[in-house]
Amino acid sequence: MSGGSAVPETAASDAGLPGLPVAGGRETVREVWRLSHGYRLRLAATGVLGIVSTGVDLIVPGAIGFLVDRVQAGTADLATVLTVTVVMALSVVLGASGTALTIVLATRVYHSILAALREQLVGHAMTLPQHLVERAGTGDLISRSSDDVTAVADAAPAVIPVLTVTAFTIVVSLGGLAALEWPYAVAFAVVLPVYVLAVRWYLRIGPGVYRAERTAMSARAQQILESQRGYATVLGFGLAEQRHRAVMTDSWRVAGQSLRARTVLSMLNSRLNLGECLSLTAVLVVGFVLIDHDASSVGGATTAMLLVLRLLGPVNQLLLVVDTLQSALASLSRMIGVVTIPFSSPDVPAQAAGTAVRLDEVSFRYGEGPRVLDDITLDIPSGQRVAVVGVSGAGKTTLAGVVAGTHLPEAGKVTRPGRTAMITQEVHVFAGTLRDNLTLAAPRATDRDLHAALETTGAASILDVLPDRLDTLIGVGGHPLTDAQAQQLALARLLLTDADLVILDEATAEAGSTYAGQLDRAADAVLAGRTAVVVAHRLSQAATCDRIMVMEHGRIIETGTHGELVDAGGVYAGLWRAWEAAQ
Repeated sequence: MSGGSAVPETAASDAGLPGLPVAGGRETVREVWRLSHGYRLRLAATGVLGIVSTGVDLIVPGAIGFLVDRVQAGTADLATVLTVTVVMALSVVLGASGTALTIVLATRVYHSILAALREQLVGHAMTLPQHLVERAGTGDLISRSSDDVTAVADAAPAVIPVLTVTAFTIVVSLGGLAALEWPYAVAFAVVLPVYVLAVRWYLRIGPGVYRAERTAMSARAQQILESQRGYATVLGFGLAEQRHRAVMTDSWRVAGQSLRARTVLSMLNSRLNLGECLSLTAVLVVGFVLIDHDASSVGGATTAMLLVLRLLGPVNQLLLVVDTLQSALASLSRMIGVVTIPFSSPDVPAQAAGTAVRLDEVSFRYGEGPRVLDDITLDIPSGQRVAVVGVSGAGKTTLAGVVAGTHLPEAGKVTRPGRTAMITQEVHVFAGTLRDNLTLAAPRATDRDLHAALETTGAASILDVLPDRLDTLIGVGGHPLTDAQAQQLALARLLLTDADLVILDEATAEAGSTYAGQLDRAADAVLAGRTAVVVAHRLSQAATCDRIMVMEHGRIIETGTHGELVDAGGVYAGLWRAWEAAQ
């Protein structure tokens, strides 16, 4: 089933490239916050547990500092050492247990939110306007629903533990420094701008670099997908070398963007290493000054150094996963970009009396390319079957897409019935039972309806070769169907939709000439009594239609019945003579 929808032009992909939109930072945060609605109490509990666990960990630096002071004062006996050791051991066990539980809780919330987002992504993608998917390329959508989902899911075991520990350690350790001696906190705060500037620089550069990398991957996926789908055409027209070069170019573009991402990461590391060096130096200098003025003990300075090292450790761990984190965030913004696409069905103009389809001065172009349809005006009365013929590149398939609503015209107005269905020559057999494949079009159809549809399209014989008949698994991993059987199945599915307008875009061409007559008869049965536009691969099919339109360079140059056009001796007559000679 096809229908038109409107998408705001502000929804643009990154880098100005054609594609589905990418959510901005605020929009991503807003959507994640909305998805976390049912988990916020659990998140709050996780935060409290994380702070308590990290606070328990602060006992170790304090205990070591205490022991250093006792040793320096000469008052450290065996009982003191054993007591301090037991306290540190208990704090390590309790802190580690609490941190582990915090990570488990955070991971469960993360995966719950991701599962909800994945469901929304798939569900929303199924309702996207087809013209938007066609413009962006199916490779982009497939990449977002597979590669990007995988990138976000795979980031969990690497990123969540580090992020969780780092966040709470930084907060609690800074508080511990301030509670110990405020000059230590000031010393670290003086160096803090180095970290802030480094992270700000990275957040300004990094997300764009990683989004560009993901976009390049989408473009490569689109090239590969198009080459695989059109494998026979690529071989038939000798385009293998051209497609190979295109895939190679996009692959090198991915490599270049990946190298940029690694370079940015290395530059961030150098900035943070500088911050680490300055932090340790600042605390050592302050400690020396405080001890020299009897404002702090050696144990206090030791505790301060250990706290700073506790701060730097998680930060260094964060550096090890920042690459994964940025890639996951870029993928997340691409996923949310699909989920938050706003669109609404356009108002369908009122139909003229007795007219099922009307195109008023319609023009269309792909992107910034030349016009593929130029000022098309036509009326198709209700119940009439119209064939569209012409040489390759004349604009036939584009016209069919505009009539179906999968392409929005650049100019002009299109009027069509409410229920429209379209079949192209690339029909699909879904993985599932034969019954599932048929009821996709009519969920409430009974077995009698399914058998009748198969019988009408000449596909009833398929049941004889299927061991479980309607309940036999077909498609990927199931019982294989021939090209002709797949097209019969698609026609049966179309019949079950009971559409008002049917568009067949060379829908019976892919199976070859062996089953041509059988498929033409099936198409005739499906189109009986319906308004139809048939992009005819075989002129014998066009000859049976009520009216024929001949296209050339995006315009309709001839129109009439088969007999009228043959008698006129124009372009169609020449095509018909060539067709007859080839039979």
